[in-house]
Amino acid sequence: MTRRLRTVAGRRILGAMAMQGVASAAATERFRQRFASCDPCHFRRFQDVWASSIGLGTYLGDSDDATDAQYAQAIETALARGCNVIDTAINYRCQRSERTIGRTLQRLAHEQTITRDELLLCTKGGYLPFDQSVPADPARYLARTVIEPGLAQPDEIVAGCHCLAPSYLAHALRTSLANLRVSSVDVYYLHNPEQQLDEVPLTVLHERLRQAFELLERCATDGILRNYGIATWQGLRANPRATEYVALEPLVRLAESIAGPAHHFRAIQLPYNLAMPEAAAFTNQSVDGEPLTPLAAAERLGLSVAISASLLQQRLARLPAGLDRYLPGPCTDAQRALNLVRSTPGVCTALVGMKQRAHVEENLALAQQPPYTAQQVTQLFDRSLR
Repeated sequence: MTRRLRTVAGRRILGAMAMQGVASAAATERFRQRFASCDPCHFRRFQDVWASSIGLGTYLGDSDDATDAQYAQAIETALARGCNVIDTAINYRCQRSERTIGRTLQRLAHEQTITRDELLLCTKGGYLPFDQSVPADPARYLARTVIEPGLAQPDEIVAGCHCLAPSYLAHALRTSLANLRVSSVDVYYLHNPEQQLDEVPLTVLHERLRQAFELLERCATDGILRNYGIATWQGLRANPRATEYVALEPLVRLAESIAGPAHHFRAIQLPYNLAMPEAAAFTNQSVDGEPLTPLAAAERLGLSVAISASLLQQRLARLPAGLDRYLPGPCTDAQRALNLVRSTPGVCTALVGMKQRAHVEENLALAQQPPYTAQQVTQLFDRSLR
C-alpha cells in the first residue's frame, strides 16, 4: 500500500514540479540566520530542526477565490517575517487551503525566495473532505468518493465525517501531497482521533490507531513523511473520566511496539490559550505513573508540541478588562495573548489562523520581542484560575 502511495502520489505531483524533500537542520538554521534580528527565543527545536515560535494556520475562511488570494499573500508575508511553520489539513476550506499553500510555495521556490527544506509543512488526515466547495448532497458525495471506491467500509466512518481506515488515510495523504505539490510533509497528524469515541469504545480506537500508525511508519520509511502525531481538540485536555479523553503515554508505547525507539510518532497539537489553559494547568496525563500536564507529559515523552487556537479564532484579540496589566507589552491585546501561549514552557510553536496581511504583520512583530518568563506565565494562571 505504501509503495503504491509513493508511486501514485509521485505521478500526480511530479507533473506539477513537486518540491522535493523535507525540513532539514542545515536549511532551517539558514532560515533562522536570515532573521538574526529576531529574539533568540523565536526559533525553537522541533525535534532536530528549527521552527518559528509562531506558525501560520489555515483553517478559517470561506471556500472561495478571494480567500485563496488572501491566504497566498498571508503566507508570503509570514515567510518574509520569520515564520517557517505552516499548518493545514485536507478538509480545511474544502481542500483549498492545501492547494493555496502548494501554489504559493511553488511560486516562491521558483522565485528562489524560499527552499522546501527551510519549511515545516504540516497537514492532517481523518476528516472526509469536500472538493473545492460543499456539494449539494454531501452524503451522496462521500458515498461516491469514499465508500464506492472501497477506501473505507461504512462501519469505519464515524459521525458521517471521520475515518482512520488505513486505505482511506493512504488516499488522503496521497491527495494532500498532490494538493501541496510536495513529495513529503514534515508532520502528518491524525486529526481529532477522539471523534471516534463518539461511536466506538477505546479498545476499538486503539486498534484503529495501531493500524494507522503501522501505515504511517511505512510512509516515514519511504520518505513520504518525516514525523507523525495526533492533533486533538478535546482528547488531550479532557478529564480522564470523560468519553473523549485520550491518554498520551499509551500512544507513544504503541508506536514503540511497532517501530521501536526510532519510531516517528514525534508531535502533538492541541488547543491552549487564556480561555483554555488545560495544556499547562491540568494534570490529566501521566508518564510512568507520575501525574503531569499535557505539556509536561509531551516533554517527558520526547514529543514536540504545536498549539492550535492560540487566539481562540480571534476571540482573544481583545483581553478581559484588567488582565492586560499582568501581561506587559507588546502593545496590542492580541500580541499579549499570543505571547503568553508561545512563552509557556513546553510549547514549540503557537499557531494562529492568519489570512489578513495586517494580522500577519501584527502577530509576527512578536518575533522581535522576548517571551514572558515562566514565572509570569505561572502567576497569570494562578490569578485567573482562582
